[in-house]
Amino acid sequence: MRIGFIGLGNMGANMAMVLLRSGLQLKVHDIDKARANQHIDSGASWAETPADCAKGVDILITSLPKPDVVDQVMRGENGVFEGLDAGTIWVDTTTNDAELVIELAGFAGQMGVKTVDSPVTGAVDGARRGELTLFAGGEEEVLDVCEPVLSRMGRVIRCGQLGTGNAVKLVTNYLWFTHAAVIGEGLMLGRRAGVPLGVLWDAIKDSVGDSFVARHDAPSIFAGHYDPSFTLDLCLKDLRLCAALAERGGVPTPIGARVQERFAAAAEAYGGGVGELHVAKLIEDAVGEDLRLEGDWPPHWEA
Repeated sequence: MRIGFIGLGNMGANMAMVLLRSGLQLKVHDIDKARANQHIDSGASWAETPADCAKGVDILITSLPKPDVVDQVMRGENGVFEGLDAGTIWVDTTTNDAELVIELAGFAGQMGVKTVDSPVTGAVDGARRGELTLFAGGEEEVLDVCEPVLSRMGRVIRCGQLGTGNAVKLVTNYLWFTHAAVIGEGLMLGRRAGVPLGVLWDAIKDSVGDSFVARHDAPSIFAGHYDPSFTLDLCLKDLRLCAALAERGGVPTPIGARVQERFAAAAEAYGGGVGELHVAKLIEDAVGEDLRLEGDWPPHWEA
């Protein structure tokens, strides 16, 4: 399999390295060539433009920050659509707007190109270890071709028709952000009641209050860096996509609206480019007490 990979950010760089180390022939592109140095040193070839990256590959994978970037990479000057060959499969792993994916898939289909939307979850450490979960939407026969490649990055869950991969990803992010918005409040409630923070954390993890956020994300609060590998701006982008999904489905989401308000307040207070768990810093600042906990808390994106 010849694979093209566009987008070497925090997640994409690690995903591409996993594919490269698994023995696949990989061609890479990013707006910043320096991000590709480790891949080139490990045997990947460099493509100067998205169009070049799309030429002559069996599967083209995009891992990009937001829908408008996907649109530009696909339809812009020297974009993917200028280079795709008939018979190629385009797999978009971006957390995207399903309507945009379906629209772009229509253009791709006119070129004889099939599309899969397969956003991922599992954070940077999961990407590095090849232990992501990939939510794949598309035709079964196309997924049959893609899955042996995608499964090298983690577990593939087939979600249904094109667009359902993003629907599942947005639901999981909706729950993730809700948990992130409240974890700081829960930790502060216990701490102010006199419970040692380490004891409280242990109890949460062995109770009905357990969650990925409690296990994976709370140490970023304890360490005080609030996880800069995923920014508040990205949280707000995904929450807007969740709101659009809810509107299309006619589903009221009053809790989601409140969560979005908390993330917006955090971005206003600390800047949109800071780590996602600054949403918990809001309660620290409101109370005038931090949630630091002594311990070895290696950044998960580096460990």
